[in-house]
Amino acid sequence: MSDQIKSIVEKLNKEPFKKNYNLITFDSLESMQLLQLLNDVLGEIDPKHVVDIREEMPEQTAKRMLSLLGILKYKPPGSITDLSTFRQGLVIGSKPVIHPVLHWLLQRTNELKKRAYLARFLIKLEVPAEFLQDDTVADTNKQYEDLMEAFKNLHKECEQLKTSGFSTAEIRRDITAMEEEKDQLIKRVERLKKRVETVQNHQRMLEIARQLRVEKEREESLAQQKQEQKNQLFHAEQRLQRVQLQLKDMQHAVVDSKPESLMKRLEEEIKFNSYLCSEKFPRELDSKKQSLYFLQKVVSEPAMGQSDLNELETKINEVNAQINQLIEKRMMKYEPIDSKFSMYRQQASIISRKKEAKAEELQAAKEEMSNMERQMLQKANQARELDGTEVLKGDEFKRYVNKLRSKNTFYKKKRLEIAEITAEYGILQRTEELLKQRHEAIQQQLQAIEDKKGISGYSYTQEELERVSAAKSEMDEMKGRTLDNMSEMVKKLNAMVADKKSSLAPIIKELRQLRQNCQELTQECDGKKVQYDSCAAGLESNRSTLEQEVKGLREECIQEESCYHHTNCMKKNLEVQLQRAKDEMKTYVSPDPQDRRKAIREQYTRMILEQENLGKKLREKQKAVRESHGPNMKQAKMWRDFEQLMECKRECFLKQQNQISVGQVIQEGGEDRLVL
Repeated sequence: MSDQIKSIVEKLNKEPFKKNYNLITFDSLESMQLLQLLNDVLGEIDPKHVVDIREEMPEQTAKRMLSLLGILKYKPPGSITDLSTFRQGLVIGSKPVIHPVLHWLLQRTNELKKRAYLARFLIKLEVPAEFLQDDTVADTNKQYEDLMEAFKNLHKECEQLKTSGFSTAEIRRDITAMEEEKDQLIKRVERLKKRVETVQNHQRMLEIARQLRVEKEREESLAQQKQEQKNQLFHAEQRLQRVQLQLKDMQHAVVDSKPESLMKRLEEEIKFNSYLCSEKFPRELDSKKQSLYFLQKVVSEPAMGQSDLNELETKINEVNAQINQLIEKRMMKYEPIDSKFSMYRQQASIISRKKEAKAEELQAAKEEMSNMERQMLQKANQARELDGTEVLKGDEFKRYVNKLRSKNTFYKKKRLEIAEITAEYGILQRTEELLKQRHEAIQQQLQAIEDKKGISGYSYTQEELERVSAAKSEMDEMKGRTLDNMSEMVKKLNAMVADKKSSLAPIIKELRQLRQNCQELTQECDGKKVQYDSCAAGLESNRSTLEQEVKGLREECIQEESCYHHTNCMKKNLEVQLQRAKDEMKTYVSPDPQDRRKAIREQYTRMILEQENLGKKLREKQKAVRESHGPNMKQAKMWRDFEQLMECKRECFLKQQNQISVGQVIQEGGEDRLVL
């Protein structure tokens, strides 16, 4: 309540009220003054209520205020049975009734001004049905309703213009600037006309200039149409690319899939969408509607103070405690721990929570995937605009990367081979040069010997015969070796096939046995997995119940501990206060006057007497000051005049001393003589 009064005083001390109240003066206002203050606030909201309540009857005042509060949609605190109390308190000016009304009005003055202004035009007059049978009355009523609707539309447009950022002053300045610019253009046109009139064929030139301007405007419009068509073509190409990408994705998805897998995938999507439509979305919609209902209910309620909020919090805590007690009683009475239904119910609740969590995760993943696809399309379009090539995706990109890797390894291998061959080539080239040099030297020696013996050319003929015979023998040997190799290879292959068959026969038998064992173990594993899942669900349900019980007990323990500490602190405070009261009583009733003077009551009594004596002295001093104020002010004025007179004399004396003497005045016998 103190916060409420403080807020009211702050608002009343500001514009446009300027009451200069404080908490004490506002709290000491009488009922008639409070009603007048409330009427002043209502008059600020609606000027029709600016009246003096002393000039009208209390019933009329209450009726007028109640009608305006009803228009402003004020809801008095309390239930419907308190409305009569509210009316009675408004008539007599009760503070518990007036203060909340003032607080509510002052918190939203601008909004209520608008509401009161609109109420003058939008509160519909109820015309009885028998009067509407008359055509004139019906037409007038219809015209009245049409005007009301037109007023609503105009008011909405006005509010939109106010909030749109346009200012009438700026618009007027713009209009003035445009009019000045228009006048300047008219003057320039007139000057140009005068200049052009002296030129020959000016009409034909003006016509040509007009046609040129028309053609330029047409060119601009055609360029704009061309740009729009380019944009449309670009958007159409983007849509085509998206559709092609979707087609490729669908083709990649259908390549390795079968009708059964596609049907299974579609059934899963249908189940998920049906779950969203039938369970998840309706539940979320109900929760949103419920939260909206609560928010609307809170908005419709009048403004609350801190005390009201504290009271609501205590009520909520009490109701929650009662709910917890009822739940515990119901669990102990109808749901024992060893009941199978409770375990199955808990398992179902756990599975439903897991299902909801997975559905939310799936929906979030789908949204993220759609966002990623949009980003990928944007990046692909950007890359296509930069280099004009198609961006690879999915399996194509993987194949491209694998191909690049294989080519890279092949390139490195060939590069090493080229390096080795290059080195070997250098060595062989050097060896060839050395051998050629030796061969030339030997040939020269052999030629010299043949010339010496007289058989020139013998060595060349012998070499040719040996080369031909060696080539023939090599060819024959190669043919025979090839036939032998082929026959040996056929024998080896037949032997290897026989060996592999003989070695794989026992392995195949073992593999058949192992397949049977694998099927049996798989069935056993599935059964064990089902048992494990059921056992895990049961343990998890028991664990959740135990955790809830532990949590409740811990909270109860914390509450009890806090209550204990609070009670202990209150007890200590009360003990200290009681001890102080006992000591005060003891010192007050003590026969010793020295001890009695130490009592707080005696000290405060002395302080009150001292302050009263001081106030009496100050009042006497104030009275003396008031009585002597007039003579003192008169005497001070006389002293100021005297000081001014002496200052003037001093200035005159200084001027006389500084003045250059031009003669001497001699007074004799009542005569004054000037001697130069």
